Amino acid sequence: MSKKLTLNIDDDLITFAHDYSKQNGVSVSKLVEQYLIQLKTVNTDQKLNPKILGLYGIFEDSPLPDKKILREQFYEKDSH
Repeated sequence: MSKKLTLNIDDDLITFAHDYSKQNGVSVSKLVEQYLIQLKTVNTDQKLNPKILGLYGIFEDSPLPDKKILREQFYEKDSH
């Protein structure tokens, strides 16, 4: 269900939005809707991969090792 939303936006941004919408063949409402959908998706997709999460803080008390050691740790965590 669509509802109407009133926004207060700077005149220059309104002009830009209208120009952009004409150039791209999409309404200003659709632009705002797509942008909000994108923000919502980004916020919900920021969960870390379990493999990466398992490595979080593993080298907290020591200097960052070279790539070979990191790979070994990554695959070792994955097999447990």
